[in-house]
Amino acid sequence: MFYRKNLFAWEQMIRVIMGVAMAGYGLFGLPGGWLGYGLAAMGAFLAVTGVFGYCPACAMIGRKPVGKP
Repeated sequence: MFYRKNLFAWEQMIRVIMGVAMAGYGLFGLPGGWLGYGLAAMGAFLAVTGVFGYCPACAMIGRKPVGKP
């Protein structure tokens, strides 16, 4: 792999759940507007970082990898 996980397992689960909820609300709760599409995009990013266990924003601020070296 080209990256090392920097999210804990519990944080990954929360990110996936909240990301799907944000994307769903953005697409179906606020349909057709730029606010809805923006919320859906942020939710998709959150869900993807949860699935892979790596957050580039966390890495940029210096968060250390999780797990075995």
